Amino acid sequence: QLQLVESGGDSVHQRESLRLSCAASGYTIGTFCMAWFRQAPGKEREGVAAIDRSGYMNYANSVRGRFTISEDNAKNTLYLQMDSLKPEDTAMYYCAASDGVYCFRSLTTGPYNYWGQGTQVTVSS
Repeated sequence: QLQLVESGGDSVHQRESLRLSCAASGYTIGTFCMAWFRQAPGKEREGVAAIDRSGYMNYANSVRGRFTISEDNAKNTLYLQMDSLKPEDTAMYYCAASDGVYCFRSLTTGPYNYWGQGTQVTVSS
């Protein structure tokens, strides 16, 4: 069973940066499609960034150019570097993994069958 544990969430001011980490155990993340999602109060969970088994990445339009997804297979850890943060980035951030064949760097929740517990990011103006 793959287990995912996020960390790195914090309260910051706009235009500052944060790096989220997702430590995996049980399996090697390189054999999964991995992604970051976020959910703000009263809103649906939305995909932020995804990376497939070949290392190709996909980003939501709202974060493209500001966020970077990466993975360190030696540390079995997924990262989300978030720069130029905005108040609208405030949300609980979740790490997710898919062992499906056709995950295709998806930013929808459907393909992902493993989830972490989340880490809170709060951006003030």
